[in-house]
Amino acid sequence: MADPIYWDDAYPIALMLQRAYPGVDPAGLALEKLREWVVALDGFADDPQLMSVEILEQIQAEWLEVEN
Repeated sequence: MADPIYWDDAYPIALMLQRAYPGVDPAGLALEKLREWVVALDGFADDPQLMSVEILEQIQAEWLEVEN
């Protein structure tokens, strides 16, 4: 089992998303789909209701950074 991850773990989440969804352009990803994908990650241990648009945007920004 993976180490637990939480909403504020933007960089580790971005790395996991990059591996799980290669070839996906994070800039064009709807935030609702991003939320679904984060919650579905192995090791996600946070309350899905605690997410905010700002958190999702931070994860998306980190993912874009990882891609470059």
